[in-house]
Amino acid sequence: MTRLRAFGQFWWDFVVGDDWISAASIVVAIAATAAVATTDVPAWWPMPLAAAATLYLTLRRAVRR
Repeated sequence: MTRLRAFGQFWWDFVVGDDWISAASIVVAIAATAAVATTDVPAWWPMPLAAAATLYLTLRRAVRR
C-alpha cells in the first residue's frame, strides 16, 4: 500500500505541484476542448486561450505577492 500511496503522491506533485488553481483551470480547458470537439466548430482554439489566460493569472498572482 505504501508504494501505491507513493505513486499517487508523485503524480499529485507532478500534475498539481504548488498551484492547484492552474491545474484545475487546465482540466477545465481540456473539458471545454472536448465539448467543442463534439460540435462542427474547430476544436483547436480553447486550449491556447486557456493556457495563455492561466499563465497571465498565475504571473499576476505571483507579482502581487
